[in-house]
Amino acid sequence: MIPRVGESPQAPFPPVDEALDSPDGLLAWGGDLSPTRLERAYRAGIFPWFSEDQPILWWSPGTRCVFDTARPHVSRRLARVIRQGKFQVTADTDFEGVIANCARRRDDTWITPEMNAAYRRMHRLGHAHSIEAWSGDRLAGGLYGLSFGRMFFGESMFSAETDASKVVLVTLCAVLADWGIPWLDAQVPSDHLVRMGAREISRQAFLELQAPLLEQDSRTGSWRTAFAEALAQSPASST
Repeated sequence: MIPRVGESPQAPFPPVDEALDSPDGLLAWGGDLSPTRLERAYRAGIFPWFSEDQPILWWSPGTRCVFDTARPHVSRRLARVIRQGKFQVTADTDFEGVIANCARRRDDTWITPEMNAAYRRMHRLGHAHSIEAWSGDRLAGGLYGLSFGRMFFGESMFSAETDASKVVLVTLCAVLADWGIPWLDAQVPSDHLVRMGAREISRQAFLELQAPLLEQDSRTGSWRTAFAEALAQSPASST
């Protein structure tokens, strides 16, 4: 039986090495999605993931999927799409639109109304960010995640047009690398992420990797202007 998290947002999580092997990483259940608890979870290598018919479930997989932000894999075709400027990429311009599309386009709708509300709250507090790809006035793709210290924790992404989410991911990596944020946590490996350059590392390696980065100052608040300035100074189209 997995342990229940205490009611207080300050209640401790179980040690992550007590997470189950099957299902991989299931650590605890219960609690809430308050900003305090969410930040404590991510800083401990834990994230929530559950469906509407389940209690809040907390996970810390034995294998973690991460991107070195300086080295995403960009195929020749994707590089050409980026150079052509098919999409305009922005940050924190339509967070609600991005998270709504991510929820709508997934087969297993784990982005429940409770999760949606929690991450919109984190966005208002300046911890959650969206990156958007625009085709004219149309939101063609995007991703959202959380940033603490010098780490970015990706949550979900979507594409309404071919290559839109790939352009968003590559552009985000370029800006994060420029800002001195060397790692993007993609949580659970998939074939798509690996093709984009993600690597799989152990839970312990992940915790050791993020520990010193989380001690550094966070880039809190809207990224909208700073992201646009970073692209203007070192455009991802040069990939």
